[in-house]
Amino acid sequence: MSAKHADYPQLKLTNQICHSLYSATNALVRAYRPLLDPLDLTYPQYLVMLALWEEDEVPIKRLVETTRFDSGTLTPILKRLEQKELIQLVKSDGDKRQRLIRVTETGWQRREEAANVPEGLMCQTEMTAEQALELKALSELLYRQLVES
Repeated sequence: MSAKHADYPQLKLTNQICHSLYSATNALVRAYRPLLDPLDLTYPQYLVMLALWEEDEVPIKRLVETTRFDSGTLTPILKRLEQKELIQLVKSDGDKRQRLIRVTETGWQRREEAANVPEGLMCQTEMTAEQALELKALSELLYRQLVES
């Protein structure tokens, strides 16, 4: 190895956490595709539906917080989900200026169809449940530290 390469081990691609996370994220999204295609959902649409199945009739602002998507990213996803008749955008009873996102009957049926997606994904890895939980916890820790810094 030449001196110019040996002087900067911190710049080796193989030493970068960001590269490992980026590569793993891309592989994860690709692994979801065959599980989500039969549901006619993209991965970002799936994340939004997960949030709405957990908490229905929420304002867009709340969904931005839950999904961690900015409103510019979330708006086209919501429009597409509305076109697919999985959600409705309705006016709030309390504040007519505020719009709430409501899961439709079709959207609730899609939840039944999606129930096996997490297990299907886990079957594609050799990770134990404990390893998956540890990875999630470390990912959340990294997220919080980066957002709060």
